[in-house]
Amino acid sequence: MSQGAEMKDQLSARDWLDAGLKALARNGFTALKADPLAKAMGVSRGSFYWHFADVGAFHAALLKHWHEVAAEQIIADLEAASPGHQALELLLRRVFGEQMKRLKLEGAMRTWASIDPAVRAAVHAIDRRRLDYIESLMGQTGVPADLASARAQILYWAFLGFALSEQALSKELRRVILEELLLMASRQGTR
Repeated sequence: MSQGAEMKDQLSARDWLDAGLKALARNGFTALKADPLAKAMGVSRGSFYWHFADVGAFHAALLKHWHEVAAEQIIADLEAASPGHQALELLLRRVFGEQMKRLKLEGAMRTWASIDPAVRAAVHAIDRRRLDYIESLMGQTGVPADLASARAQILYWAFLGFALSEQALSKELRRVILEELLLMASRQGTR
């Protein structure tokens, strides 16, 4: 066996999970099986089964991995990069600056959730985590709790609409939308 082939067979569980998220975004949940993933990665199925007992175990690990990369890592990055009230602005700029292909995973995960209760629970958990975080950021800027909750929901709905929409927006329109969302998010006053 050549060294290159040997290296390909030494994939980590994380390599498989990253490949799984890419396959999900690109081809949907039906691509989340050992054979198509192994072929796409240029390795044998044995590497898959070295890390995961079965496809169900892979799916469970994939959902945990998605939560980590789509919520916890983003939150940690924001907390490290921007203190307090600036984190909300940074989050909105990051989310609404994303390329549509990067947002395809959001839609693919929600499509999968429509037929799988475990995935639906994972989607609900990540929605709750994201909403709680946005709400806490708004609270840090002085927005009263009841308004923080409502505004967090509006911002999250805006994100979901953007992520799930097939319609491409011009850079200028995205800029205007972002400025309006930032204005709403930063307004400390009451109704």
